[in-house]
This record gives sequence, C-alpha cells and structure tokens, in this order.
Amino acid sequence: MEQVTEIFDTRQQCFVEALILDIQERHVRDFEEIWLPQLEELSEEDKHLDWALKKRLSRNYDDFEVYALECNDMAQGFIAIETLGHRSWFDTSASLSADETQRIVYAKFIVSAPWNRRVSGTLHYKYVGLKLLLFARQRSLALGYAGRVGLHSLPGAVGFYHKAGMLELGNDPDRENLTYFEYRGLS
Repeated sequence: MEQVTEIFDTRQQCFVEALILDIQERHVRDFEEIWLPQLEELSEEDKHLDWALKKRLSRNYDDFEVYALECNDMAQGFIAIETLGHRSWFDTSASLSADETQRIVYAKFIVSAPWNRRVSGTLHYKYVGLKLLLFARQRSLALGYAGRVGLHSLPGAVGFYHKAGMLELGNDPDRENLTYFEYRGLS
C-alpha cells in the first residue's frame, strides 16, 4: 500500500511531496544508522523501538501493519498499527457483546524522525506525525471501522494528540497508566 501526501518543509517554507508506504529495509537502516544516534543523544522516549523487529512482525501477522513516511529518500516517520483485537472505549457498555462494540485501528507506535521534533532545535519537516495519524484513520475507514483510531500516548506526546483533535479518555492502569486517546467514528 502506498499513499502520496504532503509535509511542510521548514527550510524551503513550502509543502513538499512525501510517500507513506510499507516499511522497507532501507527505512530500517535509516532508523538504525541515522535516527538512533540522535534519539540517544536527545534521550527520547522512543529510542528503544526496534523497527527491524516490527518489520518482521508485519510480514508474519496479517493484523500488524508497519508504514514509513518517506521524503527525499529518507524515512521521516513510522507508524505501526494493529487492525484486529481492539475496540472503541466510547462503546463499552456492559450490555453490549464483543460483536456489538465498535472496532478501531490501534496505533501501537507512531514516531517522527529526531530532526522533525521541536526538542531537536532544528525542525526540518512539520506534520509528519499528523499525516501518519490521518493515514491510520484512512486505514480504519478502509477496514469498515468508520475512521476510529485509538492509542496510548507516551507522556511527552500528550499535547500532540490533543492538537491532532483526538479525545483524551483517561489513564489506563493496564498500560502503565499511559493516557488513552481515540478518534471517534465519522458519521
């Protein structure tokens, strides 16, 4: 699956074309050789993520998908989604059976390259994370889930999900008390 999108190049002060596609070996190399040293230097929360493993998992499990957002021959962001096994927190009435609750796409991991984060001091591209999140929403629509997407946020990203228009549904004691966010279904 591939999708053309646009992200904002802060150096050129204009939108540029980017591509969201299944993660490739070159994207894993980008992460390991270029991203990782910068993430470690910045002590970022997501420096431990193993995208090579996630790539392998996506090849072995139909319900686990991993995508890269690529611009100028470099991975600018990644998203890993689970397409089965997750339900909306909006419809958790005890009177509903599992089949009656609404399925969601669950965004397991979503990251932008270190140079696309405010913490780096040099923001090369804007809207990478947002474009990946909206891609997850489009996958939800394609799967018949009405655009519903859920995720647990690392503490440093809570503000981002608020700005992205996701609804905060509280802390999840089953997930290290991380804050849970969700996009409701589109009418």
